Amino acid sequence: MDQITDFDGLRRAMAENSERPEGPARNARAERLLTEAERLNIPLAVIEALGHQLKVYNYSSEKDKMFVPFARLLRLWDERPEDFDAYETHSLHWVFKWMSAGMLDQPHVPLASIEKWLGEMEHRYRLAGHSERAVRSAEFSVAAHLGDLPRAERAYAAWLAADRDSMADCHACELHGQGEWQARRGRDAEAVELWRPVLDGEFSCAHEPHAVLASSLVPLLRLGRADEARAHHLRGLRLVRPMESMRAAYADHVEFCALSGNEARGLELLAERPAYFTDGGQPRSRLDFLAVVALLMDRLAGAGLGGQRVPGPAGRSWTAGDLAAHARAEALELAARFDARNGTPYVGERTRERMAQVPLVERLPLGVRAAARPAAAAAGPVAAAAESGAGAPDVAELLAEARRQSDTLRPHALQAWEAVARAAEGAELDARARAEIADHEAMGRGPEGVALFERAAELYAEAGDPGEALAARARGAYVRALSGEVAEAVDAVAEPYDQVLALYAEEGTEVPQTASVLMSRARVLMRRVHEGDAASAAGADAERAVREVLAFVGGHIGDDVRLAARAAEARAMLAELAEHAGDTERAADLFRRAAHDFVVRGLPWFAVEYEVRVAALAHQLDDMAEAERAVRAALEHGGPYLEPVGRAQLHLQLAELVGGRGEAVEGAEHALQAAHWADEAGQGPTLGAWARHQLGGFLLRQGRFAEAAEVLESALPELTAEIHGDGAVVQTQWWLGDCLSALGEHRAAAERRLEAAEIARLWPEQQDHATLAHLAGESLSRAELPAEADRAYARAGDLWRELGNVPRLVRALRARAWLALRADEDAGLDEARALMTAALEECRTALADAPDDEAGRADLRAELGNTHRQFGDLLARSVAEEAEDASIRAAFEEALSHLAEAITVFASLGPDALHSRTGAELAAGWLEADLGRPSAAAARARVVLAAYESGGTGAPDEETVAARRTEAHQLLDLPEE
Repeated sequence: MDQITDFDGLRRAMAENSERPEGPARNARAERLLTEAERLNIPLAVIEALGHQLKVYNYSSEKDKMFVPFARLLRLWDERPEDFDAYETHSLHWVFKWMSAGMLDQPHVPLASIEKWLGEMEHRYRLAGHSERAVRSAEFSVAAHLGDLPRAERAYAAWLAADRDSMADCHACELHGQGEWQARRGRDAEAVELWRPVLDGEFSCAHEPHAVLASSLVPLLRLGRADEARAHHLRGLRLVRPMESMRAAYADHVEFCALSGNEARGLELLAERPAYFTDGGQPRSRLDFLAVVALLMDRLAGAGLGGQRVPGPAGRSWTAGDLAAHARAEALELAARFDARNGTPYVGERTRERMAQVPLVERLPLGVRAAARPAAAAAGPVAAAAESGAGAPDVAELLAEARRQSDTLRPHALQAWEAVARAAEGAELDARARAEIADHEAMGRGPEGVALFERAAELYAEAGDPGEALAARARGAYVRALSGEVAEAVDAVAEPYDQVLALYAEEGTEVPQTASVLMSRARVLMRRVHEGDAASAAGADAERAVREVLAFVGGHIGDDVRLAARAAEARAMLAELAEHAGDTERAADLFRRAAHDFVVRGLPWFAVEYEVRVAALAHQLDDMAEAERAVRAALEHGGPYLEPVGRAQLHLQLAELVGGRGEAVEGAEHALQAAHWADEAGQGPTLGAWARHQLGGFLLRQGRFAEAAEVLESALPELTAEIHGDGAVVQTQWWLGDCLSALGEHRAAAERRLEAAEIARLWPEQQDHATLAHLAGESLSRAELPAEADRAYARAGDLWRELGNVPRLVRALRARAWLALRADEDAGLDEARALMTAALEECRTALADAPDDEAGRADLRAELGNTHRQFGDLLARSVAEEAEDASIRAAFEEALSHLAEAITVFASLGPDALHSRTGAELAAGWLEADLGRPSAAAARARVVLAAYESGGTGAPDEETVAARRTEAHQLLDLPEE
């Protein structure tokens, strides 16, 4: 650090240090600056350095260091108050409040000292003429911490009743404290309503809405407003992450994760802030943090994951069970120290209550990357019976239930047969039961089940059911076809087909068995069609087989759901044949009918596949309304029976469909669900990343920038050009840059835009590359990085020139001109003037070469007018305060000439450029006034008023028109020379 030689240098150094991130490094710098201040031998310098030290300590994990510099400041005030200027006098009284809160945070500070301090604060505020509002607020904090509820209520009422003055906390901080009290008293709705102005951005400060967003999480969950809680978590976490001093708010976010089924997310948050386990400068926030760590670890242990490795205090590895015990012991020890100091059990009671909370939501999807939530394995019938103490299950009952589920085509029929198989191990069963067990085990094995189908056929035959034996063999043939052995399957199904027809004719079997064989044969023949043989005899053979199924079961269906299902499936096969033949509309109609038949028979889960097929065909027919209907129907029909990956895919399809017609809110809801179910299915890096990409875009469209940024940042590590395409990566970076720009994080926005531009640089079409480079220039300029911004704009300008986009090229040149002037008001003016002149020349050349395209020429003339306008503004602002009068007049006259040109151009564009023209007129009017020509200024003001009186269409809104009129009247009121 260079040695400070004067007071101004000290102030600059303190201002620079204030902009640094919170933490020990900033605190150490403040300590060195105090040493430098003492060397200056200026009392006010020492006072300001002490105040700076106090501020950085207060906003860090070392709040316990505040007391020493404050005691010194107070002594200086008592000895020589005249050394304090007005600002430092105000600051001294302001930090009395920090001392009060700081003492409460430290359990070693006796309660008597805190109460004495309250009295001292009240006395000094009264002497200084301040309201008692801040004093009563501090008293309320003490009483609330002690659990003295009557005193807290009295102080709360007195706080709100006292007048606000310069010592009162800002509105945002006051509302935060008031809402916290309402929530603690069980009035969650009132708390959220109190916080509303802060949440809506009406009031804010350096630490709000950060703290309010965190405090609102659990009350919102208790109120059942989970969507708001999710939004506040995503938005608030971005704010508290870089704020070391906000450990208590960070703890609220961990607590939210523990109570909303997001334990994995909670572990990620612990891993981000390891120092929070041990930082001792603020014991009360450490207590908050340890309590929610214990809560989170208990949730993991309760899910059977007590042995899982988790982040914890440095120096050793931790399991969830170990950390739960450690955090609980540390939290209770800290709470006991506070209670010993306070003489009440209140802190300990609240800590135990916090650690004992139960989840408020089973699982709240957040939209960001998350590991699949561990869940206890579903207990089968055997396990359930054993846990209930009922002993071994009754095989006969299990067998009856499995047969019922199979006969009615329930979704979990195979699981029911698995339960029978487990329970029947070692038991004596008849051939029929053994055949059914083997048959259903074969169905569950897929291609590996062919041999088991043969075994089932033998057992059915042994049980005296030759029809079912043939049906089992036919099912085995179909499985062979699914394995790619289509020709062999055709041969294998021929014999059961011939035999079952003969058997049925002799009344040796029944309709269901015969229909099963016919359906298996139709399925086998359809496999040949799926292999691309639809136009040959195979297609005709398949259609005949399918129609045979329909003809056979048609007269026998009645109330038999199995036969109804055969008919619906056959109709879906006809749809597939129509699709293969290119008859898309007929295929969609047949799939719809098949889905409908399943639904009316009480088998909606079978309709899902066919509604999905309808949606795909509707896409081909460009019928987005029908596609949306079909996907919604698929989600509804699938209900709880859908696998997570299927649910994710359907929600994602629906998100894209509703988003495509502009419904960003509903699109976000479905993209959120898609991301959640993709994570549950273990598809986070593929399907989940794409869903998060979509979700971020939908949130951005709603203006929910912080939430969108969290989601997009979460998506980026898993989005890859190989899987998702480089277009998706660029779009995500682009959207993220837009979010960060809206949030004021301009340097980060520039990084994202430049990264996206580097990818787009390799694309054949360079429009996106140019746009991203231009946007990066804007972000770099706002981040106060003029040299880097100039390079980005120059890159964009070259690209715009290659693309023939003159308006964008001109804007890039103008932006570079302003950057040149900002970089060096003297030497930079020549470069700025050259860039503005180049922009004018580009406009004039393009207009001379432009075809008779009214819209295109109007755009070019608008840019010409804007360039003259900005050139005039640039020249006027380039004049240094110390410049000679002649130089000032010359610059203003030249600026005025450009403004006059701009007015002429805007006038030629008619009513659509009214707003631009009046703005230029007013700017020219002020220059006329500065040049000592009030009559000319007034004339321009009257032109503006007359323009708006004529009712032109170019003004954007009434507020702007009113502002322009006000400014015009100000020019009219200027005194004559």
